[in-house]
Amino acid sequence: MDGTSKFLLQLVTPEKKSFDDVVDQVTIPTIEGNITVLPNHMSLVTSIKPGELIVKQGSKETNIASGFGFAQITGQQVSILTDLAEEAENISEKEAEEARRRAEDTLKEKERLSSEEYAAVAAALEKSLVRLRVKRRHRLKV
Repeated sequence: MDGTSKFLLQLVTPEKKSFDDVVDQVTIPTIEGNITVLPNHMSLVTSIKPGELIVKQGSKETNIASGFGFAQITGQQVSILTDLAEEAENISEKEAEEARRRAEDTLKEKERLSSEEYAAVAAALEKSLVRLRVKRRHRLKV
């Protein structure tokens, strides 16, 4: 690996290592806004929010719906721990739409939900909306 032009990206969810390869750059949805990481980026640890990870390897671009988590950036490695990592081409629009509807229906009954249940359903809604947005944005590419 040429240390000046590429770096290692590792994307890990509770279920599996979703991505582990050398890349040219990655754009990450942080709570402060999107950041694009290039080789030799300054060290940083940041929270990430549901959004789209954009991974570039030469002319190839991989678009990944991501959830809540953390990113650790060092000069030659980016490690992302998240509760959702699904490539656009693998997202089922029907399943994501059904999850969105279920979450919205549940939130309509918020007086029955504890604050913890409400937060969990709101987070599920946000992740289903991200999955839909990423899938629909890249539907024509796949």
